[in-house]
Amino acid sequence: MQKSKSKRSCQLPKVSTVSGRSSSITNAFFNAIIPVHAPTVEDELEALAVLEMSPEEICCAYCGDSHTEWDHLRPIIREKKPTGYITEIANLVPACGKCNQSKGGYHWRDWMLGSAPRSPKTRAVADLDRKVMLLERYESWRKPVHIDFDSVVEPQLWKEHKENWQDVLALLAKSQTLAKEIRKLVEDATGRHPS
Repeated sequence: MQKSKSKRSCQLPKVSTVSGRSSSITNAFFNAIIPVHAPTVEDELEALAVLEMSPEEICCAYCGDSHTEWDHLRPIIREKKPTGYITEIANLVPACGKCNQSKGGYHWRDWMLGSAPRSPKTRAVADLDRKVMLLERYESWRKPVHIDFDSVVEPQLWKEHKENWQDVLALLAKSQTLAKEIRKLVEDATGRHPS
């Protein structure tokens, strides 16, 4: 007679890692240098009108769910460096959290019509062609600011900023090794080890 394996009745949290935060740290280092141009009320109203929304009925431009934030239509960071786009109304659209998280640094159209987890296409969002058309119209509505960071920032400043970033990532890795050692000591003290 075979023993059947019983499933856990509760899903235990995973062990956190210090080094697992490296992506957040990288984004923070590069987000910190991206300018933010706050829109006027008129700019916001005009942007919503282009997307055929009103201030009373703002929804996610990608899927139509309730909006929770504004997302960068064009990514401001890609491959661990600034793209040149900034935070400004010509580069922001209302979005829901799941779309913003899923889209990440992808081009909005490739992501919307692609097979990424939680993309509008994979979620079978209704009226997808119309949403794409509205975003295409939005994209051509106003020319976004695009900065050539390499021509604006002196090479020495770039070098120093990138070295600081690398130093922080190296410290995260070192801290992860130390955390594993400490966790092992604590596990030994409890007399129980993970299976």
